[in-house]
Amino acid sequence: MNRTALSPRLAALTGHQLFWPVTVLALLLLANVIFTRGFLSIRIEQGHLYGSLIDILLFGAPLILVALGMTMVIATGGVDLSVGATVAISGALACHLISQGHGLAVAVGVAVAASLLLGLWNGLLVTRLGIQPIIATLILMVAGRGIAQLITGGQIITVNDQGYKMIGGGYWLGLPFSIILVAVALAVTVVLTRRTALGLLMESVGGNAEASRLVGIRSSGLIVLAYVFCGLCAGVAGLMISSNTLSADGNQAGLWIELDAILAVVLGGTALTGGRFSLAGTVVGALIIQTLNTTIYTAGIPPRTTLVFEAAVVTLVCLLQSPAFRAKLGRRRRPASASPVTAVQQEVKV
Repeated sequence: MNRTALSPRLAALTGHQLFWPVTVLALLLLANVIFTRGFLSIRIEQGHLYGSLIDILLFGAPLILVALGMTMVIATGGVDLSVGATVAISGALACHLISQGHGLAVAVGVAVAASLLLGLWNGLLVTRLGIQPIIATLILMVAGRGIAQLITGGQIITVNDQGYKMIGGGYWLGLPFSIILVAVALAVTVVLTRRTALGLLMESVGGNAEASRLVGIRSSGLIVLAYVFCGLCAGVAGLMISSNTLSADGNQAGLWIELDAILAVVLGGTALTGGRFSLAGTVVGALIIQTLNTTIYTAGIPPRTTLVFEAAVVTLVCLLQSPAFRAKLGRRRRPASASPVTAVQQEVKV
């Protein structure tokens, strides 16, 4: 195969939405393999799978779930800054009810219902009152922490319920239950958005909400649905985080997870302006963030520098995904003899 035939294929490959995120994720895993002995090894102990790769999926499960909800909100042209507060409220409610003697089903049901209501609140503020999404969700972001603190009484609530432990720290079929839960949520989301017209309708609303309304699409209903789904994802993630430690901290639970979720969506190639989205890209973006955190810890780098490394990796991936940036690099690397203007000048001289 000659170079001329290879170049279009190579350009199509590097121009794919997932190429650079997957490449960066592979490089991070390769760095861990080089500096950490047995990083890719997976062992079975008492019928459960253990290993660094399993840990990345386990600790990244809440972020993946929150990022899935964030993807749908961003696809409609919005953003949800309150997911961290929803995580804290959900975990606080569940642990508080369990500590008061209520059953597991009641605690989980109330926490999930509250998360749905918080998502509905955000959606109604955006659609009915016309408040900008960043402002509408910022209200709950600030107030939600206070609500979580009121539920916990400003203390860390600890519980001892093995059924609750199963959600974020248990195992099923050899795998962490939270990984299976995220896989099911991802599969359902893919089916609903890619096997039905729902995903296309949300993309059209994000691309142009007014035009979608004029052609008969109920854009307000779809936007509310996206926020409700995002609240649900954040609520379940809150259950995962609190059940993994069997405790609820209204101040620290889910802190800044909204920023990591937005970064995961952006790393996956979904534009913040709304429109087309990529669920696979979001998952890869979340895995990049979690793998980066794991790399920093295993390499012995001070944790206070984590945000600096995250910013560097995010900047690199965003630049590589930018067609304008890649075009500039291509023009700089192109030899002068390949310039069309130069070729015309040479013909004139002859």
